[in-house]
Amino acid sequence: MNIQAMMKQAQKLQKDMMKEKEEIDNKTFEGKSSFVTVTVKGTKEVTKVKIDAEKIEADEIEMLEDMILVAVNEANKKVDEETENKMGKYTKGMPGLF
Repeated sequence: MNIQAMMKQAQKLQKDMMKEKEEIDNKTFEGKSSFVTVTVKGTKEVTKVKIDAEKIEADEIEMLEDMILVAVNEANKKVDEETENKMGKYTKGMPGLF
């Protein structure tokens, strides 16, 4: 294979990687913990926090804070899993590139 063909293949690979990353960035992921739902974008930006107020008492604020933390972490884990599933074929065992 000549250098031009290799460069062309590398450019196509880069274009494919960027397309997949853009798809992940634009997708939304939800994390849930009891009566808290958190929505994040693929960039891990939190876009929505929903609390089912009917299920919470005024003295449960500390528990609510913990549930929000769990829901955010779950949603971010889903982003990481999606990124690994889609981008892992490009990185081939080189973690941390995305």
